[in-house]
Amino acid sequence: MEIEFYGATGRITGSCHIVRINGRQVLLDCGLVQGRPEEEALNREDFPFDPRAIDAVVLSHGHIDHSGRLPLLVKRGFRGPVYTHPATRDLALVLLQDSARLNERDTNYENRIRQKKKQPLIDPLYSTEDVVGTINLMQGLRYGVKKEILPGVVLRFQDAGHILGSAMVELWLSENGRVKKVVFSGDVGQYDTPILYDPSEIADADAVIVESTYGDRLHKEKEQTLQELAGIIGSASHEKGNILVPAFSIGRSQELLYLFGKYAKEWGLERWQIFLDSPMAIEASRIYWDYPELYDEEATKLRRRIHEMPKPSNLRFTRHSSESKEINAIEHGAIIIAGSGMCNGGRIIYHLKHNISRPECHVLITGYQAAGTLGRKLVERAETVRILGETFRVEAALHTVGGLSAHADQRDLLRWLKGFVTAPHMYVVHGEQQVKQHFSAFLQRELGLQASVPEPGEIVRL
Repeated sequence: MEIEFYGATGRITGSCHIVRINGRQVLLDCGLVQGRPEEEALNREDFPFDPRAIDAVVLSHGHIDHSGRLPLLVKRGFRGPVYTHPATRDLALVLLQDSARLNERDTNYENRIRQKKKQPLIDPLYSTEDVVGTINLMQGLRYGVKKEILPGVVLRFQDAGHILGSAMVELWLSENGRVKKVVFSGDVGQYDTPILYDPSEIADADAVIVESTYGDRLHKEKEQTLQELAGIIGSASHEKGNILVPAFSIGRSQELLYLFGKYAKEWGLERWQIFLDSPMAIEASRIYWDYPELYDEEATKLRRRIHEMPKPSNLRFTRHSSESKEINAIEHGAIIIAGSGMCNGGRIIYHLKHNISRPECHVLITGYQAAGTLGRKLVERAETVRILGETFRVEAALHTVGGLSAHADQRDLLRWLKGFVTAPHMYVVHGEQQVKQHFSAFLQRELGLQASVPEPGEIVRL
């Protein structure tokens, strides 16, 4: 029995690893590579394995860097089951259909250029039909339920507390009378995050594949974050500007709406027009409300009292592009939550174009920004940025609100890993290279565990 590491090793995105046992192969995640254009071009390359030889896929959660190449896997011959949480199956349909539409649009644009240059045309990475075929292969498995998915392979999901339906993966592997347990963290959420439960504790494993997105830093305390948000809203109100919030459609958008609803009076939000300008986030919010059994104690009490999740009374959903364009005529008093979360596409691009050079406006960065994205340039305080082919000076006030991240920081990761009573080997993935090295050394120093940073294609025998 062995693990071979692929994606999220040489880079942070594109989560993908293989577990081999009894002549069978189980794929852990199958995500898109995100970031610079040359990195995203890797998504078109052949898989480093035969998709037809994969017996089953285990999907930790719906985010595109974990699920986004699944339709391509199916397009290239995979026909086995995809095990995931039922909520992830629902969210994946929304995310993957959006991914397919964006890819078809980008491919059409690229082919117009290629036609003029008399170069060969390219096909989209996958179609919406491929997405439907992928969703049809998904089998829902709820938290805490053990299931034998292949001979000698037993699977159980635990709540990762990252987004709705996000799961840590427990695999019991039996071969020739030996049993080994592998745990894959997926993406670990912060403790005490609104709406969702804290990450589940797992006591034993022989090997743990652990993410390290924020393995070298600490987020702000929750109370500090709430005070910071209140201060930003107050400043923007005084300066008569708009507030732009690039937000991931699943997780971050719902958390922001929850906080805006809970603190609407305290933060003076009744004076604002609040827009959720993302059809995908609107649909994801509907799915969130369909799974009340996954809410933590506070969210459950609020839902019972008001029969829905709290949200601002002056919130407007803008599904259509014509409604989105109308927002750009608003010069002050608008809070605009829109995708994409890394500012590398979506409607937030157009709002940034109209507001980024206005000193009275504010931009709230609420999540991880991959290298090469517009969001990363903003975080790094670039003086000018390119948006839709034009150059703009960055005059708006920029705020990185780390306390809203859906990812655990170093302290949260350590808290979760301290739950193991055994001493598993830690394989550190899903982080920038220097962060993975830092976190690996940190685990060896703080917990006395063996920890290593696997290379792409590295094979570990259990």
